[in-house]
Amino acid sequence: MRADRLVSLVLLLRRHGRLSATALARELEVSTRTVLRDIQALSAAGVPVYAERGRHGGFALLPGFSTELTGLNHDEALALLIAGSRRGAQAFGLGAALASAMLKVVDALPEGHRDTAAGAARRLLIDPETDLLSRRLVTEEVPDTVMAEVRRAVLAGHKLRIHYAAVDQAPKWRTVDPIGLVTVRGQGYLLATRSGADRTYRLSRILAAEELAEPAQRPDRVDLDRAWQERSMRFRTGGDQVTVLVRVNPARREDLVGTALAVRAEEADADGWLRLEVTFQDPRHAEWALWQLATNAEALAPQWLRTALRDRAAAIAARYERQPES
Repeated sequence: MRADRLVSLVLLLRRHGRLSATALARELEVSTRTVLRDIQALSAAGVPVYAERGRHGGFALLPGFSTELTGLNHDEALALLIAGSRRGAQAFGLGAALASAMLKVVDALPEGHRDTAAGAARRLLIDPETDLLSRRLVTEEVPDTVMAEVRRAVLAGHKLRIHYAAVDQAPKWRTVDPIGLVTVRGQGYLLATRSGADRTYRLSRILAAEELAEPAQRPDRVDLDRAWQERSMRFRTGGDQVTVLVRVNPARREDLVGTALAVRAEEADADGWLRLEVTFQDPRHAEWALWQLATNAEALAPQWLRTALRDRAAAIAARYERQPES
């Protein structure tokens, strides 16, 4: 995330006073060319970065530089960093303005909190699968006490003990190493590891939580976007996903796509209907989704789905052929 990186770049210059492009690239894990572009972006945003040439030269901030924003506490600044550090501004051409605003937010914090707030924002990801205008925070019911314990463990880098109710299982206590928190379409998820294996937990299924004093075993840096992409399909499908070939009335396409996990190989039929290859969570999900569309969609394959829908329609027809009992 470029805005995150620009804030980190300024924090590095604050801490060290002067750093070469090579040193900055190593710290930020990017190329020196990227660092030079970021320096230009900071200058365009009004951040006074200057270059010193020579053997011991590098980039530095003008002495006494500080921003004008004051009055934010740590949690307020963290909330703004989270809201501003993901997608959106780049799409509207506001990347430089966002970087400047985020820098002011970080600068408003006490000295000891600047690095922790900027780093903590990278552990929280808001709606990676929706656009800026349709973002929603967690809307499902999660008790405040549970959310507070989970969030503290994630941000502090401590192990977390949760009482978790998995689907169709009795609740169990388990200790995990929290990686980060993600919200997707109003639903919250905890990304973690347990005994070294990746785990994803639905926040609404956590009945109780306790932050432990023991440090979590997790990487210092994390790309939540990538982690979510890798885990979300496995979590939501449970490994039983099915792919279906469907014909659908164009007017009902969005109804079908809205409930599917993935859509591929889209093309138009001769009669104007759309032919799609759609992935569903499991067989029951596929049958339910096609049934909702009634005659506005037709499952072409696999055969078991066609048979299931035909049998369900036949049962309904038979029910209504009989006269109701008086």
